[in-house]
Amino acid sequence: MRDERGLTLVELAVAAAVTGLLMAAVLTVFQAGLRAYAWGAARIEAQQSARAALERMARELREAGYDPTGAGLAAVVVAEPERVVFQRDLNGNGVVDPTSERVTFLLRPGERVLRRDAGGGAQPLAEGIRRLRLGYADAAGAPTTDPARVAAVRVRLETAPPAGVLAAGAGVVMETEATLRNVPR
Repeated sequence: MRDERGLTLVELAVAAAVTGLLMAAVLTVFQAGLRAYAWGAARIEAQQSARAALERMARELREAGYDPTGAGLAAVVVAEPERVVFQRDLNGNGVVDPTSERVTFLLRPGERVLRRDAGGGAQPLAEGIRRLRLGYADAAGAPTTDPARVAAVRVRLETAPPAGVLAAGAGVVMETEATLRNVPR
């Protein structure tokens, strides 16, 4: 004969408690995995955004002062810690068109958007930028704030993770230096 006695209430309560503990442990591990994924994704996004912005800024800054007519075009017009304005005569007509040949890179106070303005309004270049720092050097490598003496620009970007991402430390700091090719040495 078989024993048809079922589970007692105590056995059922113990089984439920053990199952609950196991589920809590699995949930904790799952949440840690989600946080790690969010951190990694936010860091990759910050790196890609900063890298793309730095590459574009450096490429365009190297063109500053391009003047095929030899009229002595000023390369840098404004040299501030969070804003740079430069120009180049891309069409070679001897006149700088402020709507396409004068470029401004800036980070407005209180915003986290790096902007590029080439006469048509400041368009977003990169988002999530916590800080933009621009440093200027003359032909001898000495620091300068005089736009007429600028021969190199050091660009430093600090990013922050997107809003709502619990990813402290996911921001990155990247910097590059662009030597202006079209200034006298």
